[in-house]
Amino acid sequence: MNFPDSVFQKKGLRKKSFVHPALKNVTSVTKVVLEKDVLLNFPYHSFDSVIDLLREAAIDPDVVSIKITCYRLADRSKIINTLTNAVRNGKQVTVVLELRARFDEEANLEWKEELEEAGVKVLLGVANMKIHAKICLIKKRVNNRTIHYGFVSTGNLNEKTARIYGDTCLLTSDRNIMADVNRIFTYLEQPKTRIHFLRICKTLLVSPVGMRKQLIQFINREIKNAKAGKPASIILKLNSLSDEILINKLYDAARAGVDIKMVVRGIFCMLTENDKFKKPVKAVSIVDEYLEHSRIMIFHNGGKEKTFISSADWMVRNIDHRIEVACPIFEKGIQNEIKDIVQIQLEGNVKARILDNDLSNRYVSSGNNKKIRSQVETYNYLHRKSL
Repeated sequence: MNFPDSVFQKKGLRKKSFVHPALKNVTSVTKVVLEKDVLLNFPYHSFDSVIDLLREAAIDPDVVSIKITCYRLADRSKIINTLTNAVRNGKQVTVVLELRARFDEEANLEWKEELEEAGVKVLLGVANMKIHAKICLIKKRVNNRTIHYGFVSTGNLNEKTARIYGDTCLLTSDRNIMADVNRIFTYLEQPKTRIHFLRICKTLLVSPVGMRKQLIQFINREIKNAKAGKPASIILKLNSLSDEILINKLYDAARAGVDIKMVVRGIFCMLTENDKFKKPVKAVSIVDEYLEHSRIMIFHNGGKEKTFISSADWMVRNIDHRIEVACPIFEKGIQNEIKDIVQIQLEGNVKARILDNDLSNRYVSSGNNKKIRSQVETYNYLHRKSL
C-alpha cells in the first residue's frame, strides 16, 4: 500500500529535493563526474541528476555502451525511456533485471519485454542468487582512448522511491572503481564460467566471494589497535544486522575496547551491553518520514579512515547469497560529509529509538537538550552546503 503523493503535496508536508551543489547550473553532469566524484544523498538531493547522467550518455556520440543493474523501477520509468533512447542512438545497452525482486516480479517481467523489443540486451541474473548491487558502467571512446564512468548506489533506480528512501549514490569515473564494476558486468554476462572476475576485484568489496572475509579483516584491525591502546572505532549504518559470524566479531571488538556505534533501522540481533564489553555498544533505530535505506561503514583504521557505501546489509542472505557491492569513498570531503550525516543520526533524539538488550525500543530522550530530528537536520545540513 502506498499513500498517494497528493497527500503530501497538498498539505505541503514534504520538502522539495534540491540539486547537488557540484551539479547546479552546469551544462553537463558527465563533464563534472569525469573531473571529480559526486555523492548524492537521496531524497535530499534530486534524483534527476542520475537521469541527466544517463540522458547525456544516450545522446553522446562518443558513448559506446551503457550497462546497468535494475532491481526495482518506477511505474513510468524515465530510466527505461533513457535506455531505450540510447539504443535508438546506436548505443549497446545491457540491463540486468532481477526477476525475483520481491513484489516487483510481474513489473520486471513486463520491463523485460519492453526492453527487449527496443533492442536492449536483458540479463536475468544468476541461478540461486539475487543481483542486489546497484551499479552502472558507461563506456565512451575519445581520441582512441576508452573512458569509463558511472555510479555505485545503495538504492534502487526508481524515481518514486528516491523521494522517500534515504540512499546514497556515488557518481564517479574513478578508474579502480570502474574497473571492478566492469569485472562484475563481465561476470554477469556469463556467470557459469566467469566467477573468477568477481574474485579479482581489487577495490570494491563484492559478495558472495570476498566481502565477508574483508569485513572481518577490517574489524580485526580495529581489535588489534584497541588491544595496543590505540584509537579504534567502527561506525555502521544498516537496514538489518543478523549475521551471526559478523555479530560475534563485533562482540570481540567490544570486548577489546573498540568504540562501536550503529544506526540500524530494522532487524537487530545483537546485544549492546555485556559485563565483558570494555565499552557499551551505542545503537539506535530511526523511523521517520523517509525510509532509512543506505548502508555505510566507517573503520578508524589507525587514523586513515576507510569509508564505504554498500547495497548489502549484514545478513547471511546478503553476504553469502547475493551479488552485492561495497564501494570505498576516497575523496576526503565526501568522507567527512558521510561521517557528519551519520553523526547527526547518532545524535538524534526525536525519532531515534534505543536498541538495547531489553528490546524496549525506547525513544532517545532529549532531556533539557536541543531536540534533534535527524532527517530535518540532515536536510538543513545538505541544503546549507548547496547555497
